[in-house]
Amino acid sequence: MKNSISYLPPEKSRASLNPFTLNVEPLKRLLLVNFNKDPDSVYLGFEPQLFEDEVMGKGLLVIAWRKDEEVDVYHAPSLSPDPDKYDIAGKGLNLMQETEFSSSLFDIQEAGVSVDIVFKDRFGRLVEIMIHEQNPKSREPFGLLAPMGMAAKHPSAMPLIWLHEFYFVRRKKTNYHIRIDGKSHSMDKLPLPLDFSWMYFSRYSNLPFILTLNPDFKGGLGPDGLNPIQTTLWKEMGKFREIEEIKVCEGSLSYKMGFRPAFPDFANMEGGQTVEGKFEIFGHPSCGKVSGSYLVRTADGDSGEIVLDPNGGWQPSEKKWVLRLIYALESGFKRWPKTYQWKARWKFSEKACAFESKWSRV
Repeated sequence: MKNSISYLPPEKSRASLNPFTLNVEPLKRLLLVNFNKDPDSVYLGFEPQLFEDEVMGKGLLVIAWRKDEEVDVYHAPSLSPDPDKYDIAGKGLNLMQETEFSSSLFDIQEAGVSVDIVFKDRFGRLVEIMIHEQNPKSREPFGLLAPMGMAAKHPSAMPLIWLHEFYFVRRKKTNYHIRIDGKSHSMDKLPLPLDFSWMYFSRYSNLPFILTLNPDFKGGLGPDGLNPIQTTLWKEMGKFREIEEIKVCEGSLSYKMGFRPAFPDFANMEGGQTVEGKFEIFGHPSCGKVSGSYLVRTADGDSGEIVLDPNGGWQPSEKKWVLRLIYALESGFKRWPKTYQWKARWKFSEKACAFESKWSRV
């Protein structure tokens, strides 16, 4: 797609601005345990997460998924989670509670996952999550984009949870119990065999990459955007610069947001223009990509708006026929990004840029 863009005369030019923010949340491993078909009076599932990070801290956090689609978060005293970041989960945060875990084993090895987590919930009930998978058959992990953003009602960012080395808990050679206040609950089962093995729907990743795209923002915008650790590849055009790609890294992994054509230097566009293009977000090939379209519209030389539509959804790159079938039957896996839309408005006063952006579900 080609656009003819008119920029301000060089003598009136401003500093080029980056309106996009890719934040990375460090996470060592995670497990999702579902018991929707045998629910508790409050909870439908648990999501243990293990952190080893200088900012977040080191320790265990458990997201408890509630029947009302909100979440309770229980975390070790050694962690310092931000409550505002959990509005991207379901209908948002109901409770965040510091908790002493009397057992906090969470390990993933070749034989599978090994978990023994015990704590008390907000009602004083003992919660026990024990899974010991000892299957001698080699795992064949894969990658995917977790549909975490599917249930969010009022997201303050777009959650892109890329799960590398992802696999389901195998039924054979697995001992487990999920108990709440002494009552046992059965884990949901995957309806089809995978890699010639029957699986539980409980699944885990030893290498998650949590990317939050464009958190809601209101304030002044500078030339480097809002995340100082992201790297921007600019297309130089004399005094003007267009964005070709933005990159973020965490450990051995990196993800990119690329634009075709390059995203225009909106701070220097003349008024009365509309520019359109495409974007892709991608990293390790096993996890596929998210794609969509962008639009930039200037009202005058000092103000305008940007619209980001992930209308291409998620395109998996998986070759296993069972997973392709699951993604086809459960359309939410691929479709949920299409229900998000990001809008931003800017206005210059002198050479300072007032910028406001927000996500909505469409």
